[in-house]
Amino acid sequence: QLQLVESGGGLVQPGGSLRLSCAASGFTLDYYAIGWFRQAPGKEREGVSCISSSDGSTYYADSVKGRFTISRDNAKNTVYLQMNSLKPEDTAVYYCAAGPWSDFPNGDEYDYWGQGTQVTVSS
Repeated sequence: QLQLVESGGGLVQPGGSLRLSCAASGFTLDYYAIGWFRQAPGKEREGVSCISSSDGSTYYADSVKGRFTISRDNAKNTVYLQMNSLKPEDTAVYYCAAGPWSDFPNGDEYDYWGQGTQVTVSS
């Protein structure tokens, strides 16, 4: 069964940090760009960050640039999103997905999606 599983979400105070993980089973992440998306209540899905399959190129939305870092460990078939200096506006359900680099931050052509992990930034 092809599956992506996110973990690492939770409640954190403003200014805090979290590291999200996206682990794949049933397929190899090597051949896909992996994107992190988020969706807050009443808002559209936003492509936050992406890492390519080929040369490790990365993309960050302006809203997270300088605060979030994406990385991948192909040996563990896992992609990470390190989130620092978190703000209340980062509160959302975060999803990882596998698909083509060219379709990020749109995401409509992404084939595999995780179930999401909740991130809440609040004092």
